[in-house]
Amino acid sequence: MAITRLEQMLAAVQARPRKRMAVAFANDAHTLEAVHGAVTRGIVEATLVGDQAVINARCAELGLDPAGFTILHEPVDTRATAQAVALVRDGECQLLMKGLVSTDKYMRAILHKETGLMAPGAILSHVAVIEPVRYPKLLVCGDVAVIPYPELKEKLAILGYCAGVARALGTARPRVAVLAASEQVLPRMQATVDAAILAKMAQRGQIQDCWVDGPMALDVAIDRECAETKGVAGEVAGDADCLVFPNIDAGNVFYKTCTKLAGCELAAMVVGARVPCVLSSRGDSVLTKLYSITLAALTAGA
Repeated sequence: MAITRLEQMLAAVQARPRKRMAVAFANDAHTLEAVHGAVTRGIVEATLVGDQAVINARCAELGLDPAGFTILHEPVDTRATAQAVALVRDGECQLLMKGLVSTDKYMRAILHKETGLMAPGAILSHVAVIEPVRYPKLLVCGDVAVIPYPELKEKLAILGYCAGVARALGTARPRVAVLAASEQVLPRMQATVDAAILAKMAQRGQIQDCWVDGPMALDVAIDRECAETKGVAGEVAGDADCLVFPNIDAGNVFYKTCTKLAGCELAAMVVGARVPCVLSSRGDSVLTKLYSITLAALTAGA
């Protein structure tokens, strides 16, 4: 049965054996509150790497019991992040999460050629799962945060990551819309050409276990009436499970419009490394971070 609301992920993960998550520089209250919520709900076990005195003080302020965590003392953010990555690389943890360390330091540790978490040739990307207010199911989206202007090879990887997350959420054959500003294939608009190639690859069996269509404007992808009015038919039109954006500009604007203006809740993570990596913004709510941890746990090993 497909998961159609983010809160349904909690029960799905609770039914599975718990994985251990390493948290890089877990010195901030929001991260500690979200990780504590995930631990007490039986979603993950957690190893916190950071300044132990600061972590204990933050826990005291929040009324949290630090005994629920394994805490490894490292007061320097870069060294704490490298240690958290090493815990994952050595198999002691199966998930990674960013704490108070900056995103660039976190990403550098993941991408490090010798000590990071990337297999040769792997493409790092970002997947967000958004719960729209006026759509009957979750939307799996990429890439809104990592790859600025993906070329065809990278879009193929993004498509695969989004479809894989949708399958982990219970949709056996996801419907993937490759977005552009028009449904027409226009040679001067590379996004429409790339979308048409991906759709044809799926039609020819080069992309399997999902329906792929494009180019599609957003309204055609998610609004069946609009698709019918514009004369666009097919398995994806008006019923997309996944949205592949043409570039980070379109994806990031959509992502922030959904959260800041439309009040949508979401979960998000970095994919393409050896394990799912939770990458939360400092402005994300505790609930968003909890859902992101849950999504990572749900997809780990999937």
